[in-house]
Amino acid sequence: EEQLVESGGGLVQAGGSLTLSCAASGFRIDDYAIHWFRQAPGKEREGISCFIEGGNTVHADSVVGRFTMSNDKAKNMMYLQMTALKPEDTAIYFCAAEKLDHCTGIWDARDDEYDYWGQGTQVTVSS
Repeated sequence: EEQLVESGGGLVQAGGSLTLSCAASGFRIDDYAIHWFRQAPGKEREGISCFIEGGNTVHADSVVGRFTMSNDKAKNMMYLQMTALKPEDTAIYFCAAEKLDHCTGIWDARDDEYDYWGQGTQVTVSS
């Protein structure tokens, strides 16, 4: 069964760091573009990062310079390393996989246009 499972969320003070994990099962994560989305209460879902193994990486302006994506091929896992966290980063964070050749930095596709979604992990940044 193809699945994505996020982990690593929690409570962190502003200015702190946190690393989220996105574990894939049933498929090779390196065969897909991996996206990170986030959704704050009462807000629309926001695409923030896209990573393609052997390709390009794109971050939204809201996180560029602070968030970094990386992969672990042996563990079939992606990571989102977050630094200099701000209260406005508070959201549920989701990873998604998509057959995609190039990350554009534009995340306007419907949910069903992505191949797989995780269930999300909560990140709360206190002032």
